[in-house]
Amino acid sequence: MTPGPSVGSVGDEALDAARWIHARRTVLPKRLVEPGPSQAEFEAIFGAAAAAPDHGQLLPWRFVLVPDTRRDALADVFEQALLERDAAAEPAQRAKAREKAFRAPTLALLIVDGGRGDPAIDWNERLISAGCAIQNVLLMATALGFGSALTSGKAMKSPVLRSRFALREQEQAVCFVSVGRIAGSRPKRPRPTLPDYVSVME
Repeated sequence: MTPGPSVGSVGDEALDAARWIHARRTVLPKRLVEPGPSQAEFEAIFGAAAAAPDHGQLLPWRFVLVPDTRRDALADVFEQALLERDAAAEPAQRAKAREKAFRAPTLALLIVDGGRGDPAIDWNERLISAGCAIQNVLLMATALGFGSALTSGKAMKSPVLRSRFALREQEQAVCFVSVGRIAGSRPKRPRPTLPDYVSVME
C-alpha cells in the first residue's frame, strides 16, 4: 500500500504509521465475519485505546464488550428501542432491528462519562479523548488484518439501552465498535486532501 503523498520524504517509522492510517476503511458490520480477534489480538486492539490523550488523566470513556452469550439480550434492546419510537413497527422492521445485534465477531459499546473526575474538563475534551481512543482501536485492528466500523443511531439514547448497560446519569452511549475479518472488498472512497480541511489564519 502506498501512503498518502504528504509522507513520501519522511523516515521509515513514519511511513509504517502512515501505511496503517491510510489503510483504515469503514467496513459495514454485516461484512465483518469470523474468525474474530484472538484473545491476544483483542488485548492488542483495545489496549491501543490507552494511548489516547487524556487531559487530567480522567479516563472519561470505557468500552463494554458484548459477547456471543449476550447478543440475544442486545437484540431485545434494539427491538425495544425501535418500539419506543414506533409502537406499530412491523415484524420485518423488528426483525431487522434485532439482526443488528448479531453482526461482527467482536462488538463493543463506547460510553463517555461527562462527570468523572475534574468537572472543569468539559464534555468536548472528554469526547475528543474517546475519539482518539477509538481511532487507536481501529488502526490497531487494521494493522492486525481486521476490518472495523463504528455504528450509532437512535437507540444510543434509548432508556432501555441506558438501563441494560447500567449507564449513570452523566454517561452517554456514543457508538458501537465492530471488528472482524472482511468478507469481500468494495471500491475505496476518495479521501479529502489537505486544501479541503486546512487553511491559514488571516
